[in-house]
Amino acid sequence: MKTGLETLILPAGEAAAAAAARALATGGLVAFPTETVYGLGADAANAAAIAHLYAAKGRPAFNPLIAHVADVAAARRIGRFDARALKLAEAFWPGPLTLVVPKTDDCPVADLATAGLDTVAIRIPAHPVAQAILRAFGGAVVAPSANISGHVSPTLAAHVESDLAGRIDLIIDGGSVEVGVESTIVGCFETLMLLRPGGLSRERIEAVLGAPLARPPAEAESEDSQPLAPGMLASHYAPRAAVRLNAREVAPGEALLAFGPVHPPGAEAAAVMNLSPAGDLDEAAANLFGYLRALDARGPRAIAVMTIPEEGLGEAINDRLRRAAVGR
Repeated sequence: MKTGLETLILPAGEAAAAAAARALATGGLVAFPTETVYGLGADAANAAAIAHLYAAKGRPAFNPLIAHVADVAAARRIGRFDARALKLAEAFWPGPLTLVVPKTDDCPVADLATAGLDTVAIRIPAHPVAQAILRAFGGAVVAPSANISGHVSPTLAAHVESDLAGRIDLIIDGGSVEVGVESTIVGCFETLMLLRPGGLSRERIEAVLGAPLARPPAEAESEDSQPLAPGMLASHYAPRAAVRLNAREVAPGEALLAFGPVHPPGAEAAAVMNLSPAGDLDEAAANLFGYLRALDARGPRAIAVMTIPEEGLGEAINDRLRRAAVGR
């Protein structure tokens, strides 16, 4: 993680939007106001920047992040909208509603931002500062709340500064936010589902749909299950191949997910992808889901995974690897 950064604070305006766009384009982290809370933005297509975002927040696991875009056309470039999703988008965007929809085939949002899922959470914020930054940047921006994970969500730039000064590149001060709670999240699955209550009421959404929203199944909200969207938990991507953790050797027919400069015996005969030859946990987090997919595509009987340190982002990496290995 980048530490000891000089965090610049700029008042909202055209120059600040341009500065934010430049920072995002070079992998930086930018806090900015939305109508719900202040968000901590990173380029949604840049896995390394997203890994830095997780580390800056101290986010305990790779929960899916919401991709913020400037308009419906941009939303449809990253997600597939059926008639129901389009109806909700037309009724409530821009605004405090996030829709979880299937990813497009060429969705540029990094696997790390979607936690390896085949769905993507999308929102068009209504705040003029957020809109200006998104238009200046020209791409999707993931932006969870701009605070240390577990702290109260920030509604002023001063709240962001208190939590994240020295950890991020830029804070755009747009004053107090209007809504003050995070967006409502609706999963546009076979059955429309309220995944997280928020700044838009269930009643208003159901009035537009003319039908009730389902509730997530109880097991989906268990702390032991996988996050399907921000604010709820359910199944996630796992490889077809078995996953073997803490491997000290590579057996015939296995692929190796390596970490660090030294490979275990048997690696010379295996397909190998190294999360970070230098042993950098931020780099490893950025590569995790993509490398798992790439090794799985080679059809090994199992994927052997070297030991990952249980510190920093290593805790989240190991959490995902343990879940991928369950029952296989």
